[in-house]
Amino acid sequence: MKLLSLALAFTLTSLAPFQCSKPDPNKRPEDSAPQALFLLSERFHEAGDEGARRLVLETIVERYPSSREAQRAKLALEGRDVSSEPSSGDEAAN
Repeated sequence: MKLLSLALAFTLTSLAPFQCSKPDPNKRPEDSAPQALFLLSERFHEAGDEGARRLVLETIVERYPSSREAQRAKLALEGRDVSSEPSSGDEAAN
């Protein structure tokens, strides 16, 4: 019985690296916070709510200053078109 338990324990521990592998960042099931906020700002823009869009863009710049979306938010706040710029998640497709 001890031998069977030992063999089972060894088998389970040898599988651990497969179970604990790091997730592929290109296959994330959800957007990052800056990505989601930027998408929200675009929805506000489409709905014509420029005040809400500006608030969300400013929030991205303040809270996530090193993100790609912060760069895009700064451009949008300057009045430049950012709809054709790739976001962080889109870069993997290139």
